[in-house]
Amino acid sequence: MVSLSVDHEFTPYGPSHWVVLGLFAVGAAAVVAVGRTHPSRRFSRVFAAVVLLLQVGIHTYLMLPPRWNIQYSLPLQLSDLAGPVAAYALWSQRRWAFSLTYYWGLTLSVQALVTPVLDVDFPDLGFLLFWATHLFVVWAAVYLTWGLGLRPDWRGYRLAVLITVAWAAAMFVLNLALGSNYGYLNRKPATGSVLDLLGDWPWYLLPESAAVLTVWALMTWPWTRRG
Repeated sequence: MVSLSVDHEFTPYGPSHWVVLGLFAVGAAAVVAVGRTHPSRRFSRVFAAVVLLLQVGIHTYLMLPPRWNIQYSLPLQLSDLAGPVAAYALWSQRRWAFSLTYYWGLTLSVQALVTPVLDVDFPDLGFLLFWATHLFVVWAAVYLTWGLGLRPDWRGYRLAVLITVAWAAAMFVLNLALGSNYGYLNRKPATGSVLDLLGDWPWYLLPESAAVLTVWALMTWPWTRRG
C-alpha cells in the first residue's frame, strides 16, 4: 500500500470510499461475466496493459516533486509488485504469475480496499490512481480465477509463501538502512489499520504472518479437494 497526502483528507467509509467499494463489486461481477461468456486473449492483454499503465502512472506521480521521498516513493510494497505481476499473469496466464496474483491480490490488495492508508480524497489525482491500481489488481485476480477458470494449488501456495518471505527479509534490511517502512515491517503505519489489533512492534509481525499463511491455505484448500 502506498500512502498519499495532500489538502483534501480522505475519510475511511465516507461517501467516496463507499462509492469505490460499490464500483469494486460491480467491476468484479463484470470481469467474471466477460471471462465466462467471452473469453478472449485480446481482452486479457488489453486488461494487462491497463494494469501496467496504472502502475506506471501512480509511481510516476509519487516520484515527481514535491511528493518524492525515498522512504515511501520506491515501488517496493507488495501491492506495488502485485501490479506488474498481475499484468504479466493476464498477458501470459503463466501459473507462477497467476498464483502470486491470486494470493497477493485477494488478500493484500483487498486489505488496501478495506483499510486504505490514504489521506487524499476525490477528485485528487492521487486518490484516483491509488484506487485504480488496487481495484485493477483485485479485478485481475477475480477475472483469472472465476472468469477464466485458473485454479490455485499447493505448489503455487508454497511459491507465494517463499517469495513473500524473501521479499519481507529484503525489505526489513532495506528499511533499517533507509529509515523507511516498506511493508510496515519495522513499525505500524501512521494512520489506523488492521495491524492495530495485533499488538506492538515487533510482536504484531507474528500473528500477521500466521494469519496470512492460514488465510492463504484456506484459499487453496477448497480448490484442491478431491471428490
